Amino acid sequence: MKGGWLPFCLLLSACGGLPSPAERHQQADRLAATRDWTAVRLPAGPFGLTAYVPARPAASDSLTIYIEGDGLAWINRSRPASDPTPLEPVGLQLALAQPVGNAAYLARPCQYAETGQAACETAYWTGRRFAPEVIEAMQQGIDRLKQRFGARRLALVGYSGGGAVAALAAARRTDVDLLVTVAGNLDSAAWTRLHRVSPLAGSLNPADDTTRLAGIRQIHLAGGRDTVVPPAIAAGYADRFSASERPAVRIEPAFDHRCCWVDAWPRISTEILSLPAR
Repeated sequence: MKGGWLPFCLLLSACGGLPSPAERHQQADRLAATRDWTAVRLPAGPFGLTAYVPARPAASDSLTIYIEGDGLAWINRSRPASDPTPLEPVGLQLALAQPVGNAAYLARPCQYAETGQAACETAYWTGRRFAPEVIEAMQQGIDRLKQRFGARRLALVGYSGGGAVAALAAARRTDVDLLVTVAGNLDSAAWTRLHRVSPLAGSLNPADDTTRLAGIRQIHLAGGRDTVVPPAIAAGYADRFSASERPAVRIEPAFDHRCCWVDAWPRISTEILSLPAR
């Protein structure tokens, strides 16, 4: 079985016709417009990344960047999607739900992409979704957003597979004060073993970067009813740290992989982002 197919089936079984990439892009534009946010394109090595930002951001020393999940990776057991743009951009919805402070949203490579982007090979949303070149492209996108807002310090928030990207990015930066994952895939090897799917060959694994992540304040949120990325993934990742450096794992008992993070995000994000620094 291919890596990443099972969670897609769990979330999207009984789907009929899928909306086109253009329709998915329009959906994101409409969501962003409800908060007066707009899309921007960010050059990032071989990729062009899509971000959504407030049309009139306020200058601030700090910025929270939300990183999208894996999106539409697989159509069925053996057929990868031709375009990974999310059907439901939970990462964007979380960013828009943050009630205070500067926030921005960063999609993954090849999500909301312009047509004909040569670098957009299927591997970049299947086995190589966390490849070194993907993380480097995301780093460039983060740098450009940081520059756009005039920020010095960052909080990175990653949803689902975006949690892996956020962790891998944070491990390679010196400006991250807080790493938050929401139903995040923090150990891709444990995750593929759990679901009995193919390993993500060519991808980095956040669980291998715990030494570099030990000095960063982290909060990992998991849904008690999440069968896609169950709480055991975050707990196993946290167990790799020493007792003094072990990151916080917070379980929301009634939540699953999608429900009910967005609705609860104004409360949760206010609590998390207001916590004192280490």
